[in-house]
Parts: sequence; structure tokens; C-alpha cells
Amino acid sequence: MKNLTVSALEELRIKARQELDLRERSDLVVLQSCCSLSQGIEKMQLLVCGGTGCKASMSPLIARRLQEKIEKEGIDRQVDVVTTGCFGFCEKGPIVKVIPDNTFYVHVSPEDAEEIVDRHVLGGERVERLLYVDPKSGKAVSDSKHMDFYRKQMRIALRNCGFIDPERIEEYIARDGYKPLADALVAGKPEEVIDKIKRSGLRGRGGGGFPTGLKWELTARQKAEQKYVVCNADEGDPGAFMDRSIMEGDPHSIVEAMALCGFAIGASKGLVYIRAEYPLAIHRLQVAIAQAEEYGLLGENILGTDFSFDIEIRYGAGAFVCGEETALIHSMEGKRGEPTLKPPYPSEAGYKGMPTNVNNVETFANVPAILTEGPEWFASIGTEKSKGTKVFALAGKINNVGLIEVPMGTTLREVIFDIGGGIKNGKKFKAVQTGGPSGGCLTEKHLDIPIDFDNLLAAGSMMGSGGMIVMDEDDCMVSVARFYLDFTVEESCGKCTPCRIGNKRLLEILNRITEGRGTMDDLKMLETLGKVIKDTALCGLGQTSPNPVLSTLENFREEYEAHVKKKVCPAKQCKALLTYAINPMKCMGCGLCAKNCPAEAIVGITRKPHVIMPEKCIRCGMCISRCKFNAIVIC
Repeated sequence: MKNLTVSALEELRIKARQELDLRERSDLVVLQSCCSLSQGIEKMQLLVCGGTGCKASMSPLIARRLQEKIEKEGIDRQVDVVTTGCFGFCEKGPIVKVIPDNTFYVHVSPEDAEEIVDRHVLGGERVERLLYVDPKSGKAVSDSKHMDFYRKQMRIALRNCGFIDPERIEEYIARDGYKPLADALVAGKPEEVIDKIKRSGLRGRGGGGFPTGLKWELTARQKAEQKYVVCNADEGDPGAFMDRSIMEGDPHSIVEAMALCGFAIGASKGLVYIRAEYPLAIHRLQVAIAQAEEYGLLGENILGTDFSFDIEIRYGAGAFVCGEETALIHSMEGKRGEPTLKPPYPSEAGYKGMPTNVNNVETFANVPAILTEGPEWFASIGTEKSKGTKVFALAGKINNVGLIEVPMGTTLREVIFDIGGGIKNGKKFKAVQTGGPSGGCLTEKHLDIPIDFDNLLAAGSMMGSGGMIVMDEDDCMVSVARFYLDFTVEESCGKCTPCRIGNKRLLEILNRITEGRGTMDDLKMLETLGKVIKDTALCGLGQTSPNPVLSTLENFREEYEAHVKKKVCPAKQCKALLTYAINPMKCMGCGLCAKNCPAEAIVGITRKPHVIMPEKCIRCGMCISRCKFNAIVIC
């Protein structure tokens, strides 16, 4: 089917919606009882998470075994196995969801496939051991709507992830996909599209928070023979997987949004810059682009209008600095991925010197929803200056690791303790790093801050692209700052002196401190040099690189001083500041620690307490892992 007209697209939507109707209705109604074919249910669907995390945990094999069992039982016309994008609850993957009763199975293995079909699909009995157990009540929860992880979420950018098959354009169309594009092309008024995006209050989700509608308007004003729309999919923050999951679970939303942007600004070419380390996201984008071209939703004279637009994929080699828009553009041009001083901005002179609009994946993912539901709807969500929702990759020392989307204005406390389920192993919360290497570490006093662009900046951190790493009492904040700075130093393009040299000096100071060679003058230098780098670096990478250092220095100064004055690491993480010893009251003299010590630093005789020689100990921790009596202590 090629070269759809607007009316043909609507006919396809109606037909596709009938196929998706079971999922649509099940999403609105929570059934208390377990459904099965034996109870007269005409159709069932088994949704299997197909995101990268679950795929790595053998979800494709789970889907295959479910399908094989269904075919073996001769019920393949009544039961469909559907591979979706990420459900978000990565901590509990692989996930299988049964429709129409919305039963949510967690930690599913390939060996569970036959049991799910036998007991649930055929027998009408839930597999209790695969249900999520609420840690507060200790009771099994069968439906995701009753899980704390999902209660406070509001999915806009993630609206189709975990719901549709990302490799079937018909399912995207059934969810009003490509309707905003059709409506815009029929109306034929690019300025109206820009006006709606401006009125929605959407700000760039890549970290800068620049008003999206204004950026589109600035690019639209430029006069040029050729303009470009660029999707920044170069997500490189440690622990971040927001954009990747959207591309894996809902690639058509990016394709449609780029076409809408092209229509609004007068561009006919789109480019997706994505790092080559994202093979699944690349594959699904390729499938989505090919399907859109087949249906005439990309290419020449889209939907019978005079608007033409095509999309190409360009691959990045994983350089963090190429997330900065000018460095990204240079990389696409085959040049070194280095930023340039602005102005001119890409909206004036970008790719190949032509006006170029650059937005990241999450920003584009919001566009079709805004144009479908209306700008006022989107603007009613969030805070005064930060509208809509924000997707976060919640990771670290937290019970519910996963991908979440919450309205702007939700507090850090709600995210960490309600949605995230609190700190692992009953440990005490210590800090949360927002914004990745560019952000800062916030403490307990910041937990009730409403999350938005301005509040996080005021607190000494930033929104960034959406990484959120939680730390507990066992984390050393000096080591955390050193980790992020080491990453930034490695990823610096080296073009400007403040970033190339200044950050190297900062890292050397932090290394001295964690090795017990730091002085109080070093703390003063950290602060002074960090502020200078922020004020003088060329691009956002350098300007924000001191944030982890400055924020930890402000919020955990006593920890820095302990490293400098007392030469100890309170969290017992800095190896150079640790001393290993053996408790003679617990040591049974078995000799296991001595036999496994690679430095031969442990001496003693059988059945007598052993001793660790500090001058030979390399602090590898092998003795701790081998001791059966918990006799090794760290001082």
C-alpha cells in the first residue's frame, strides 16, 4: 500500500483501531478476575517487553516459546503474542502482560512460557509466583495500575512504549499516529503548527530547556534553498536510557514529529544522529522509516500534498561531546566532533551552512501528542515555567530501577521513595545525581524540591537529558565527583583550554584527595578553578563539567575535609585511605584469607588468629570475600 491519501489514512486508522481495541479497552478497565479462553474470552494477547534490558534477559526466547506453545495447543487464532517496547519497570524484567485482564508478570523466564499458557490462557488461573509482590504489604499485585511504581506517572512521551508493537505502523496509526501530520498538511498553515508548539510551553528535553516553539520559529524565519531537521539521538550520559527506549518502543512518533517540524520550518530533509551502540533502536528506526515511505508518509508529495520530506540515519561513534548541537553537526559533516562558538546558531547556519533545527528524541516524542490533544492540555501539566512531563532513567541504589515519566513539579521525594520504592537493603539515602556528568549531587534537604528546569538549577544541579542516579550511605561523594570528572576529561574534545587543561587539573586534585595526599589549599583550588571553568569553557560540556565537584563540595564539605585532614574515607570507598585488619576474636585461623591473598600480606599459623601486614596489603578485598567468619574489618 503506497501513496495514502488523507481519507485512505483515516480508513486504515479505523480498521487498525479495531485490531488494537482489546488493548485500548483493557487499559481503561481493571478486571479483578483472571480471564481465559475456557471462560469464553474470544481474544487474548500476550504483550512481551522487547526493550534492550528485557531482550538481554531472553525476552525474544520467551516470546518464541509462548508462540510455539500457543500453536501447539491450536489456539493461535485466539491468542496473539506481541513484542512491545519498554514497559519501564526494568528492575522486574523480563515482563509479560496478559490482555484483557492486565495481569502483569515479572521476572519471567523462557521456562515459564508453557505454564503461563497452560494455567492462565487455558485454565483461567494466574501464576502467582510470577506476580509482583508489593514490598510494603507483602501481597501479590496482578495489575500495574495498583503498583506504586506506576501510580504517580503520567506517560506522554512514553505513551506507546509497552503498549504497541513498534515494528507495526498500523498499531501506531491506530493510536492517532500521523493524524497530526495529516491535519497540518490539509490545513496548509505551517505557522499554526509553530503557534501550537509555542502555546504548549514545550521546552527542549535534551538538557538546555530552550523553548521548542521559539526554536522552530527562528528556523522558519530564515530564507534558504534548503533547511534541515535534525534529531539528536546521541544519548551518552552514564546510566541514561530515555531516548533509546523511546526509539525502541515508539519510533514512528519521532518520524512523524520530524516531518511536522519539517513542514513547520520549511525543510525537506531530516537527519537522525544516533550512536552506533544502539543497534535495536537503529533497527526499529530503520523499520519505521521504511514503513512510512511505503505508506507514502515520507517521501515525495506526502498524503497527496505538495510537501515532501525524507529522513536519513547518521551514526555517531559514541563521543559524549557530540550531544552538543554544533559538535553533532560537524560530526555529521564528516569533521571532528568539536563545538563552535555561537552565534551563529544552527537555526541560522547549521548543517552544510544551512538553517537547521535540532531537537532531541524526547522533545520530538511530545510533539504528536501536543498536536493531537491540544497545546492547552499540555500547558495545563507541570509548573509555570516548565510544562508537561519529564522522562527519567532512575538508577543506582534504588529498589525500582527503571524508566519513569512524571509531571514537572513532582518532588524528588516522590520519585525516589514512592515511584522508586526507596533505597536498597534498607540503607539511608545520601544523594541523587541529576543531569548526568553535567549535573550536581542533591541531598536530603533537596528532596521536597519540585522537579523542573529552574528549581534544579537553583539547587546547584540541572535537568539534563534525564539521568537520575541515587546514592546511599556507602557512597563516597569525593569518589563520585572524581568518577564524573574522569568521564568528562575522557570525553572532552580538547578544543578549549578551560575544559582541556582545567578539568585535568581538577581531576588531579581529586586524585590527590582520594589517595590521602590532599591539603586544605586543594579544596580552595577546587572551588576557584571549578568556577573559572564554568565561566570560560566553550560549550555546555565544559561549562557544566565542574557541577559534580562544586555541588559535592558545597553539600558534603565535611567528607572532603575528612579525606584531607584525617586521611580517612568515611564511606570506606577510597582504597588508598583504607586499612584492612583481622579481628582476633572472630578469626579461626583457617588460613583461607592467606591462601587467596595475591600480595601474600597475611601471616599466621593454623588455628591461630592471623594478621594483615599493612605495608604489603593492596586492599583488593579478596580476604573479605573468602573469609567465612566475617573476621576482616576495614578501618
